[in-house]
Amino acid sequence: MRIVAIALLFSYTTCFAGEADVLSAEVEHSGGNYYHIKATVKHNDENWDHFAASWEVLDQDGNILGVRVLRHPHIREQPFTRELTVEIPDHIENITIRAYDLIHHYGGKEFTLKIKKGNNDEVK
Repeated sequence: MRIVAIALLFSYTTCFAGEADVLSAEVEHSGGNYYHIKATVKHNDENWDHFAASWEVLDQDGNILGVRVLRHPHIREQPFTRELTVEIPDHIENITIRAYDLIHHYGGKEFTLKIKKGNNDEVK
């Protein structure tokens, strides 16, 4: 009985952190087809078994353009912002940033950015 109670408590606490949410993101043209992306993620990281482990940049068809791996829990730094430079082909008009955590995987809040390419390669 004691083992069952401990197992239930463990499963409750590992799910308490919820899914990883992307709160905001910015994109800046770096030259050519390269763009510098800053993403702010919030997840109640608990320990090495349950933390936001990465965020991804997806094109409008769901193809992964780049991944920012997060190598450790950010227990005392919430939310946190990290950066990544990715190549975005000319035909891509929108990108979506989604985060991944070790327990829930995907499913938290995503953030979509429109890439406006013109004569001056302005990005909104």
